[in-house]
Amino acid sequence: MKTRVLGKDLKVSAVSLGCMGMTHAFGAPSDVAEMTKLIHEAVDLGYIMFDTAECYTGVFADGTVAYNEELVGAALKPYRNKVVIATKFGVHHSRTGLVTDSHPDAIHKAVEGSLKRLGTDYIDLYYQHRIDPKIPAEEVAGVMSELIKEGKILHWGISETDETYLRKAHAVCSVTAVQNRYSMMYRDYDVLFPALEELNIGYVAFSPLANGVLSDCYGKDSEFDAITDYRSFMPQFKPEAYDENAELFEYIRALAADKNATPAQISLAWMICKHENLVPIPGTRKSERLKENGAAGDIILTADEVSAIDKKLDTIRMSAVFGGSRAAK
Repeated sequence: MKTRVLGKDLKVSAVSLGCMGMTHAFGAPSDVAEMTKLIHEAVDLGYIMFDTAECYTGVFADGTVAYNEELVGAALKPYRNKVVIATKFGVHHSRTGLVTDSHPDAIHKAVEGSLKRLGTDYIDLYYQHRIDPKIPAEEVAGVMSELIKEGKILHWGISETDETYLRKAHAVCSVTAVQNRYSMMYRDYDVLFPALEELNIGYVAFSPLANGVLSDCYGKDSEFDAITDYRSFMPQFKPEAYDENAELFEYIRALAADKNATPAQISLAWMICKHENLVPIPGTRKSERLKENGAAGDIILTADEVSAIDKKLDTIRMSAVFGGSRAAK
């Protein structure tokens, strides 16, 4: 698989693997042995970066907690010197949404917990999962500088950041990457790319397939567990949304057919070819999807083709799309 560099020197695969769905948000946690095998397959296919977080947990049928970091860390242990492990701190789940906490003491506690669960001495890329309005960007960046000096993390990043917060943080401790939502159905962060290019900061795109709907593998009859699967309440998966998105899906199918690709591949290739510093992290629990997504990095779209797609996306009808959990202050 082709590679890219985030920031100054963090080499990653052009398509990387989001591991959240293996234990969290997309149904009950999968079998550990099966997911371990899938992660090993990903390494063999050329995936380099694997994305997790301390809060990506679920509950197995026997009532025990499924820690995503434990799964990812154990699976990647044989390949530790070949891969990039990215994890996150600063939020926990509550009934009202995501609760943020980036107090320095909380960060130090979080990094020790992540290191233990991952079974590693260092974290390649450590993200602030969500901005904490109570803690200044400069203070968080100061803690990151300390952790880098201690060798506990090698690089750091910010998830769901805006330009103002990013610049304040970067001035204290160089940011390697932001991890923000991005897809054909959600392009709000296009405004951030000039600053990223100026500061030499990479963009890691989560939900690059709009939580999977752009894979064109779902329909009006698709059902999701109301308790364990977030897609059960995402607007793009509502039955009426498939009618609203009919023109979009047809357009992506036509683009894919022209490139002898799948809708998922063309959706990923569009963003990869649009921005040299962007790396999508689609998630999956299936081998065939792992291969399909990874091959998207080999699809070439010209600048004119990308521009034409953007212009079409500006005018095409779309449903609402899930924009992330509300952060409780």
